[in-house]
Order: sequence, then C-alpha cells, then structure tokens
Amino acid sequence: MTEPNELKVEALLDIINSSARKAMAEYKNTEHGVPGVDAGTLHPLDLATDTLALRKAIRLLEGACEQLNTILAPPQRTVHNFVNNYNWACIDVAVQSRIADVLDKHPEGLSVDVLADAVNLDKTKIARVLRVLALRGCFKEVKRDVFANTRLSLVLKETNNVGFYIKTQREFPKYATVLYETMVDQEFARSDKVERAPRVFTLGKECKNNSFWEMDDEARDIFHKAMMGYSEIQGLSAVLHHYPWDNVSSVVDIGSGTGAMSIPLAKMFPHLRITNQDLPETIKLSRNTWETSAPEALLDGRVEFVPLNFLEESPVVGKDVYYLRSIIHDWPDEESMVILHNVRKAMGPNSRVLIHECVLSRTFEGPDVGANDYSEDHKASEPTLLNFGSHTTYQMDMTVWLVLNSKERTLKEFKDIGASAGLVLTQTYDLVGMMLLEFRIAQD
Repeated sequence: MTEPNELKVEALLDIINSSARKAMAEYKNTEHGVPGVDAGTLHPLDLATDTLALRKAIRLLEGACEQLNTILAPPQRTVHNFVNNYNWACIDVAVQSRIADVLDKHPEGLSVDVLADAVNLDKTKIARVLRVLALRGCFKEVKRDVFANTRLSLVLKETNNVGFYIKTQREFPKYATVLYETMVDQEFARSDKVERAPRVFTLGKECKNNSFWEMDDEARDIFHKAMMGYSEIQGLSAVLHHYPWDNVSSVVDIGSGTGAMSIPLAKMFPHLRITNQDLPETIKLSRNTWETSAPEALLDGRVEFVPLNFLEESPVVGKDVYYLRSIIHDWPDEESMVILHNVRKAMGPNSRVLIHECVLSRTFEGPDVGANDYSEDHKASEPTLLNFGSHTTYQMDMTVWLVLNSKERTLKEFKDIGASAGLVLTQTYDLVGMMLLEFRIAQD
C-alpha cells in the first residue's frame, strides 16, 4: 500500500513533468525550439511582451521542485542552503566589472588571463566567481580557464536594464544584517514609519541620513533604468495583452517614471490619451525618454506630462483609468491610504483604479476573501507550497521592508486600503508574480 507521503512525491513529479512540457511547448511554438543551458544568444521568447503562459508553467515547475527538495533532502542540508548562497555577490562582481560586456566581443570564449586584464581583477579570483555562476548556467567554461557568455549572463550587460536593477540592489544585504537589531530596538521595533526602516538604521550607524528617494541625476537615471529592468524581470508587459484597453479612452500613469508602462501602452493602443504624472525631476527625464522612444505619440499630442506629488496632490481629474504600478508597496498603510484618497478625489463616476502589484497568498485566507477573488490558475496545485513554492513575492516583501519599512500585501489588505478611500475591488487578473487589481467607486 502506497504511503500518503509517497503519493505527495508522485504528485509533485507529475506537476514537474506536466509543467515542464507546457514550458517546452511555449518555446517550440516560436519555431526556435527549447533553449540550451549554455546557449550564447537570447531566445526570441525572452524578448516577447506576452509570456504569461510560459510564466504560469514555470511558476508550477519552481514550486514543485522547491517542495520536492524540501521533502526529500535532509533538513540540515536545506537550512544550510538557505544561508550558504553567495550567488548574489558573484552576480554583483560580474555586473560591476562588466564581464558580460567584455565576453560579448568574444563569443568563442576568452581566457581568464586576458579577461582579468580587461576588467582589472585577479585572474584566480575572477575564475572562482565565474565557476560559481557557471554552475547555474550563468557564463560557461568552454574549456579549461576559458569563459564565454550564456543566455543568462547576457542580461548582465551594461546595455540591459536588468543589470541596472541589480546595481540598485547591491546595498540591500547590509540592511538585512541589522534586521534582528531593528526588531528589538526601542525606536524601530514597533514602528511602521518610513524613517524606521532597517536601511535608516544602517545609515545611522554609518552617520549618514538621507531618504531613499533623494537622488542626484546619475542615481535617478540608474533607478529608472532599473525599473525598466524590474518590468522585464516580472513580465509586467503582460498587462498590455490581458486587460481590455480597447474599452479605455484615457489613462493616467501615476508614478510613471520614464514610461516603462506608458510608452509600450501608447505604441500598442494609439487611440489612448495618456497622462504621465511623477515628481518634476522625473517628468523631465520622462520627456527625454519619450522623445527618443515614442516621438510619434508626442507629435500626435496623445501624451501629456504633469508633475505630481501623490502624497500631497490629486492627479488630473476625470480620466478613465488611474494606473499605479509598484507604487503602493513602497509605502506603509497610512501613506498608501493617502495616495488612494487623492486618486479617489480625481475620479469620475465610471473611472477605474488599476493597482499592479505583488499579492501575497496566505495558507488560511480571511472569510472576506472569497473564491471568486482568485482565478483558478492562481491557486497552487496540491501539494505544492504556498505561492506555488516560488519565494519571489515574499522576497520582494522583505526588500521593501528593509529599504522602506513598507510591505507587499494580501488581497484582503488591498481591499481594506481601497475601502478606506471609498473604492471596491471589482476584478483581478493573475499575471504571475504580480496581479492587476481593478477598483471602482463604491456604491452607497
């Protein structure tokens, strides 16, 4: 008789097999086949704007693999692997020294001696870093002490926005080292104020004190390129394909940055009138980006730029859609409610608010989060872990805590802060990793 735990393992193996085959089918549908682990070029699907089907398959695959390892590996090994992971440090070395850019000129590979001279690093140490990354398919050793790029390492090139995103993360590990200290410190422990983030605690020990949002022009440029990279990482362009934009006439992109969302939206849906709203210094950068990337929208007068401090002002009034992507998670509840109150003031009777964010799943949802609030494919198949075993959303929750003392939220928490501004959740869209939540004005 088969034991219950053995049945769980068999179920996980079935999920791994079926989801892997679904992923393979998505690659083969492009007529370019499944990419190799050491492929030296990007696959066409890597550059596609709609990879939702692939991402859903990978979500299940990652979750089942994580759960299988948890069940079958000795617990001491699993816990050791939690902390004994320095891939982040090796990636940082690769990005800072621009190794991928050097190797890009030598697709056949480059000896570690020549590579070390090119990036001004010790050859033995750089080889150790590259071998750690090569174990995960990032760079490859084509023959002894000769390294080349792979599909993974190509995204670390200086011209790739993902590399800029990684640069913005390099200070975060030191904020994590004081996490426990902030949880027992008298001033920080029970505070949800922005000025009580672990980042602020760390900078205080270094006799520094500045807001995360205080940036010079160079840092601001890096940050907004990083946000473009974050868009690629999270597959945020799926929203272009899975929301009914044809039924929308006007959109306000609140906290628009340099146009990571609004530029492709304008290109795909030329009937839309788009308003970009952000702080004045960002709006200036945004104009420059639009002039380069979407000059036709400027010439047609389909886009406008209006400065906005969303903590103090309301956006432009009476538009169809007010879109906030990765905005609410940057702020504690009090500020988040202020932002949504200010948006509510600008809305017309048929306006919608679209909140595009990570949404945390809980093992036991509250009674006011019904089955209709989640699509079936957002629910993890048994017996995979919560959130499909993928820790991306929960890791992002840690990131915003460390940096901003803010948080990712559950669906119930989003419904609550929406209700505080007189808004009601009317529709959810599972876009994998992030969800699109549509709110409308609550009817009395």
